[in-house]
Amino acid sequence: MRLRHPSGRIVHLSCEITPAAASNLPAVVAQLDTYGAVRARLGVDALGVCLWLPPPLAAALAVESRARTRLRAELDARRLEVVTLSGAPFGEGGGETPAWTEPSRREYTLDLARILLDLLDEDAVRGNVSTIGLGAREGWGETQEKAAAGILRRLSHGLADLAWQNGRAVRVGFQPAPGCVLDSPEQTVAALSRIDKDRLGVSLDLGHVAEHWDDPAAGIDTVTDAGLAIVEVRLTAVPGSTTGAWRAGLDRLFGGQGPLTENLTLVGRAPGQPVEQIAGDLAYLLAELAALGLAPENEPCPAR
Repeated sequence: MRLRHPSGRIVHLSCEITPAAASNLPAVVAQLDTYGAVRARLGVDALGVCLWLPPPLAAALAVESRARTRLRAELDARRLEVVTLSGAPFGEGGGETPAWTEPSRREYTLDLARILLDLLDEDAVRGNVSTIGLGAREGWGETQEKAAAGILRRLSHGLADLAWQNGRAVRVGFQPAPGCVLDSPEQTVAALSRIDKDRLGVSLDLGHVAEHWDDPAAGIDTVTDAGLAIVEVRLTAVPGSTTGAWRAGLDRLFGGQGPLTENLTLVGRAPGQPVEQIAGDLAYLLAELAALGLAPENEPCPAR
């Protein structure tokens, strides 16, 4: 769903399809029916969705153009748009999630970027992939830092090659989380100080920001003042006990002179949510965004 900010910029609002066992393309397609029904219930022209494709399926889709064409056709049939793919929940079957010290993490992310370029709408100039905050802080030292730096350089080169070949870009956002190398605003800035800031940035979980950052608005400023792009913002529509901090973060991101990100992803509460609950969460979030002046692309922005 495309929302227009009072500045005139477009913000893409997507619903994350909660990660579940989807080891093949038919299983992914089956998940789309729920979100097609949500779109119809809300009465909107198109609904954004964020897909999670497990590594084996992503590897297969990255080399099978006919399968990508089929997936794009299934999305189009339900009037669903994709600008974001989730590369965060890497492990399957309870397995350990590889950190950014492992080449497999880069390969998986580039596979997702290749797939995304074929799923983007024709008028979209770029998309994004979200991923983990480098790895666990425990045991992270100089050796791990050097290994990750080399892999991130190769990731950036791979993204540059894809942009040159396709004329459209994919950016990767690293998500701060408790216990990760990226956690506080200061840790995030320090760990990402030397990355390619044109292609790599931060994927913010607003729930984490509201609960763990002392001052969400100031923390967001710390990140952006360091030149790091907020590639994506992820949130649930039920902030709970952190409502005040959640709203403060949302206001800093989408109030003021202009949005600090162009991608907003609504994260589901649990796998298998009913259509009514997803639609209700979306309606709640749309009301919060309307209070900040955002409205569907084909409607006038409300006055604040």
